[in-house]
Amino acid sequence: MTVIAISEPGGPDVLRPETRPLPHPFEHEILIQVAAAGVNRPDVVQRQGHYPPPKGASDLPGLEVAGHVVALGRNASRFKLGDAVTALVAGGGYAEYVAVNETNALPVPAGLSLVEAAALPETFFTVWHNVFERAGLKPGETLLVHGGSSGIGTTAIQLGRAFGATVLATAGSAEKCAACLELGASRAINYLKEDFVEAVKEATDRKGADVILDMVGGDYIERNFDAAALDGRIAQIAFLNGPVVEVNFNRLLTKRLTLTGSTLRPRTVAFKGALAAALQEKVWPLIENGTIRPRIDATFPLAGAAEAHRRMESSGHIGKIVLTVG
Repeated sequence: MTVIAISEPGGPDVLRPETRPLPHPFEHEILIQVAAAGVNRPDVVQRQGHYPPPKGASDLPGLEVAGHVVALGRNASRFKLGDAVTALVAGGGYAEYVAVNETNALPVPAGLSLVEAAALPETFFTVWHNVFERAGLKPGETLLVHGGSSGIGTTAIQLGRAFGATVLATAGSAEKCAACLELGASRAINYLKEDFVEAVKEATDRKGADVILDMVGGDYIERNFDAAALDGRIAQIAFLNGPVVEVNFNRLLTKRLTLTGSTLRPRTVAFKGALAAALQEKVWPLIENGTIRPRIDATFPLAGAAEAHRRMESSGHIGKIVLTVG
């Protein structure tokens, strides 16, 4: 099969096609003929040499795919040959075939193309776990989403609104702010022109946000303390502006804040399977009835993975970037 490998740590041009043997589906695994693969920020960080795959995972980039089941491992019974599925993988998505435990795959929601389905797993698993399970967002609360026009952001806005929250979002241009409003945010804050802390306070009658989803880090860490409501919860999922910063933690005490964080890729198959089951029960029906739909920014052929990474690193994208395979 053709795959896109990382020849050495570096820029997008280190993503190069190779020929490798087809993976073998082991017990409880399915083999997927990949039609589309999502491109995510962790792929970029791995390409740069800063995010090695977990032990036992493929060295190839790619954390989510959609396609058809073409082989079944021993005792794999959740799907049958020919089923259209989307799956969260620990690596190996930039390829024509990938094997994955059947519990980490989901049926493609009715009405979605395989390109749209490939844009679901990484962001939906991440947002569901961090916003709803870890931070405990409830109906009637206010959710602040940083990076509202990113793949994570566009997912979080839609999920927050669908489950009864008021959503505020930050983004870096008028076009991106407009996209956030279109997706369901009640207020979009251009962080290049406004102080998001003050904007959040104005939008909430000085109360602040009950839940904050942040992938920026850096000086946002302390500013999130200022923007949070009493008993607010902050979910940290990345550090685009760096993980090392001097922070005054006094507001963590006086506001009774909860600061939590997580990474998804190294979690167990069983943990990801539980997330998949929750999503199929609670979120897949909202996708199938049109309440939620992944926003696709651009597609590139598998051989154009380098261009897809350049698009992501430009930060000009709104929504998900997807590779088409075959």
